Amino acid sequence: MEWSIQRIAKLAGISSRTLRHYDAVRLLTPARTDGGGMRWYDEASLARLQRILLLRGLGVGIPAIADSLERASDEEALAAHLADLEREADRIRRQIRAVEHTLRAREKGAVMTAEEALDGFDQSQYEQEVTERWGADAWRRGQDWWKRMSDDDKRRFQQEHLDIAAGYAAARDAGEGVDSERVQALVERHCRWVGAGWQTAEPDVEMFAGLGDMYVADERFAANYGGAEGAAYVRDAMRAFAARRKQ
Repeated sequence: MEWSIQRIAKLAGISSRTLRHYDAVRLLTPARTDGGGMRWYDEASLARLQRILLLRGLGVGIPAIADSLERASDEEALAAHLADLEREADRIRRQIRAVEHTLRAREKGAVMTAEEALDGFDQSQYEQEVTERWGADAWRRGQDWWKRMSDDDKRRFQQEHLDIAAGYAAARDAGEGVDSERVQALVERHCRWVGAGWQTAEPDVEMFAGLGDMYVADERFAANYGGAEGAAYVRDAMRAFAARRKQ
């Protein structure tokens, strides 16, 4: 079977221009181009595009994606990605159960254990990703700080982010602009929360704003803000915050 560039772009949620760029840099060459210049993609193209989109979703750049595509076959790479996705799906299911348990415990005034509340929230899985983005020192500082915290402090830290995310959602639902005072106050609170995790009193605003791009690109983080649209709202608010700080 074959699919046109427009069909593939629509199904993948990307632009035809992006697919043409992938062709230009030899990341994804169409199966054929007809006499009218229309690009057509086959099943092998779809497998390759899956790999590209999975890697882009993790924030991997085009040169690194090209290198990855050269180093392993589509079958090998997709099998590895599938294993990663299954582990991530299991982690999310565990987090859902943990949050449901917390809500039930709060509603009924029951006692909950740290193990039940924090199941699925193991941060060590992000070591490679954090190290690649911000360096090994950033990972070690964050982990040392997290391990020193009491269970109550960890719960408060996580609750603070839930409250911030809820504030963003409420502001977005109310139609507030990302540069409104209410939203910018939320972003400042968000910045302090990030700074605590980074173990710095005043995070670099450019690095902080860059997190917003990661929220949008990676569905794992976008889920914290209600999906891609909510993450885009948060990203824009963070960018507005950074622009203000640089004035």
